[in-house]
Amino acid sequence: MSGPYVIRGSVTLPMAELAWRFSRSSGPGGQHVNTSDTRVELSFDLARTEALPPVWKERALRRLADRLVDGVVTVRAGEHRSQWRNREAAALRLAALLAEATAPPPRARRPTRVPRAVTERRLREKKQRSEIKRGRSRRNWD
Repeated sequence: MSGPYVIRGSVTLPMAELAWRFSRSSGPGGQHVNTSDTRVELSFDLARTEALPPVWKERALRRLADRLVDGVVTVRAGEHRSQWRNREAAALRLAALLAEATAPPPRARRPTRVPRAVTERRLREKKQRSEIKRGRSRRNWD
């Protein structure tokens, strides 16, 4: 496995808190796929971890509530033929999921008024278009 997986800033996935499970993967691989455990399930106990700052942890628990089972988030990867690549994919997926879940909420939108010039221009163009269409009518052709 390659280096530490960064969640955000200097916070990384703690390798000691990751639980790996392997099983037979579906998909390409021929006879090899019937004998090797290449699909990866990576579990991370979000509720009990001390690796995340408390604010991030609370935010992640709230945002990932529908994905958690007893406070544990699980990510699966089985698209590659090698277990190593699936482990990489699962770890990257988990880091991305936690990065998104711990991100601060976006700033609230400040409502603004539509400028008067914009409204006037729209109505003027609308009137011009209506004049063009009225000029195409048959009643003035006699």
